[in-house]
Amino acid sequence: MTRPTILITGATGKTGSASALELLARGYPVRAMVHRQDERSARLHAAGAEVVVGSLEDIDDLTSSMTGVHRAYFCPPLQPGTLRLATLFAAAAQRARLEVVVALSQWVADPLHPAVHAREKWLSARVLQSTPGLDVVIVNPGWFADNYMAALEGIVQLGLLAMPLGNGLNAPPSNADIGRVITGALTDPGPHVGKSYRPTGPRLLAPDEIAAVFAAELGRPVKYRDLPVSLFLKGARALGYPDFVTTQLYWFLQDYQRNAFGVGAPTDAVLEVGGAPPEPFDDIVRAYLAAPGQRRRTAGTRLRAALHLGTAAVTRLPKIPAALPDLPNAALATESAGWRGSHL
Repeated sequence: MTRPTILITGATGKTGSASALELLARGYPVRAMVHRQDERSARLHAAGAEVVVGSLEDIDDLTSSMTGVHRAYFCPPLQPGTLRLATLFAAAAQRARLEVVVALSQWVADPLHPAVHAREKWLSARVLQSTPGLDVVIVNPGWFADNYMAALEGIVQLGLLAMPLGNGLNAPPSNADIGRVITGALTDPGPHVGKSYRPTGPRLLAPDEIAAVFAAELGRPVKYRDLPVSLFLKGARALGYPDFVTTQLYWFLQDYQRNAFGVGAPTDAVLEVGGAPPEPFDDIVRAYLAAPGQRRRTAGTRLRAALHLGTAAVTRLPKIPAALPDLPNAALATESAGWRGSHL
């Protein structure tokens, strides 16, 4: 039996690459849509994917990328314009008569959220779901395990997990596990159409427990320190993160502190849809630390890490835009009655 060709957008990103590689491993033909040819797209090509260069902003690129495709994964980047991209994608998918679209949303998506990306993710799901003739599955992970790795330098070099997490809980999913849920929905969409799935890791962890996992894998102490959100954002800006990303993080970190990512977790989505138990956080950390040079610790690398902290302290804080100036009842996830009603 001929297997359907599946389009993966954002194919060199965290969830896109994981999904593309999992589909290829299962023997499905994959068309990988990328922004440009680079080492990451070359790896997908070497694994058997058909790589096409295109933009989610360009209806002609979307139309040509969907020619001969049966199913697709829609993965908008963390950039302005998510709702516009979703509308373009829905129009192209309807024109191409795709069997099913699996779309990446997020756990805190809500029409009242002060982060524009969270609002537009909520709206994007409604646009796709209301497109006539289009079957849709939503995947809405929370705080990825990968996000903690932004603090890896301080963890390895200084024994310090410095993030503004408060006492929030999280069951962090790996990129691979999110990819397995996406793959499961794409390869066997029937039972999942019209549903939303939240991939999580196997257990909830407090920030001190997350630090303890790093300590166990490194064989030396790692302490958690709850940073002010403003200092963390200055550090992100010093590392070159775009201001749009840092301003969205401003709100998402407040969700974290209010335990939004601990609500309803852990789930059985990875096992139910992905077909395997989720990876423990210990295994995820071990894999990151196995990358060449990650465990290297010298006087020079420790000094560089300390200098990066100093640079963050004197970096200008990005301007946080007003959340919704015309909507006085804007609310973070756990403070929104609508979000609590649909997520608890």
